[in-house]
Amino acid sequence: MPLAANDPTRKTWLKTPKNTDFPIQNIPFGVFLTRDDVITIGTRIGNYAIDLGALHQLGYFEGIPLTDDIFLQDTLNDFIADGRKTWRLVRNRISELFEENNPALRENKKDRATVIFDLSEVEMQLPVQIGDYTDFYSSIEHATNVGTMFRGKENALMPNWLHLPVAYHGRSSSIIPSGIPIHRPQSQKLPNGATEPIFGPSRQVDFELEMAFITTAANNLGESITTKDAEENIFGLVLFNDWSARDIQKWEYVPLGPFLSKNFASSISPWIVTLDALEPFRTDSPKPQKELLPYLQYEGKKSFDIKLEVALQPDGKKETVIAKSNFKYMYWNMSQQLAHHTVNGCPVNAGDMMGSGTLSGPTPDSYGSMLELSWKGERPVRLDEGGDRKFIRDHDTVIIRGHCKTKEYPRIGFGEVSTKLLPVFQPKTK
Repeated sequence: MPLAANDPTRKTWLKTPKNTDFPIQNIPFGVFLTRDDVITIGTRIGNYAIDLGALHQLGYFEGIPLTDDIFLQDTLNDFIADGRKTWRLVRNRISELFEENNPALRENKKDRATVIFDLSEVEMQLPVQIGDYTDFYSSIEHATNVGTMFRGKENALMPNWLHLPVAYHGRSSSIIPSGIPIHRPQSQKLPNGATEPIFGPSRQVDFELEMAFITTAANNLGESITTKDAEENIFGLVLFNDWSARDIQKWEYVPLGPFLSKNFASSISPWIVTLDALEPFRTDSPKPQKELLPYLQYEGKKSFDIKLEVALQPDGKKETVIAKSNFKYMYWNMSQQLAHHTVNGCPVNAGDMMGSGTLSGPTPDSYGSMLELSWKGERPVRLDEGGDRKFIRDHDTVIIRGHCKTKEYPRIGFGEVSTKLLPVFQPKTK
């Protein structure tokens, strides 16, 4: 099926900013609360949110096999479960309806007023009900940096790292959309030089610059997915901040890995950008440094050139961009991740989320965490308005942005995921 929505020459009759992340070629999917307190599934063009539930009820998706309530739900799970053919049909139809020379919706003032909202009139929600969440560890630069800090240069990468995509199973209940503040976590930690742990707030709260992909219902128990078929089961991508508490993590992670240091909060951008929208930005993955087992081998370009940046904004002050990286640095690509995840027969469901792991690049300004940027706090990161940071302080806001752009194709972006860190939660006294 042709990707008509990707036509780089197509323009829309909606007024959009010049460098918007959401031109008519993007057509992402999300869930929002309208000015009438109705939760609906929608898309975005420029600074407009478009109610797909209302659009469907008004008959604009005629000819596409959709259930009556497919867009009248509070999550995208059922729509994602319909599969790639349906996603493409819907995305192509939206693109047609908002194309500058199509009068069908443009000239219908009543319908326009029903389906189109200014972004200021809606409240974004978590786009999917995330049943399961897996976080990979797929940047060789990040793994090498962290390994060097804690084990030395000679033992930076563990023996299995170049043979398989390392991952752990995370906690989906604490994944939140952009704009929701979080609280500094507390738990056990072992101070330097101590032999017994203490309890208290984390002193080393950190962000992790990641992206995450959302899956469809991909396989049954016992079945596996090949690298060749993996992308048929990936709906799209979001920006992802996997918040971490490094001092808690250091004490707890042996022998089973992260637990309380990771599950207190993870933040995602609210609009899911489809894999189809990213098609023009395909690029090569890093070449494997060891020969891979057959199930992890693949053909073609399986990564995407997505430019990423992290900004830190102290309370009431201007932000400082502290890191710039790229999704293409990921050593293990999404197809390999999904193939490995299911090679043992693990079933993957619609709405499951797979984090990339911290996306650090090859230079110090491209490191994807404060742990690396400040090198365990030994090299504080300077802020534009004065002062510095070793880790994230209370009332700091961390903002992650990402977009793709070439000379031949419009900018396709993800917006941002912005989260403020608040002090430790204090129960209200009666």
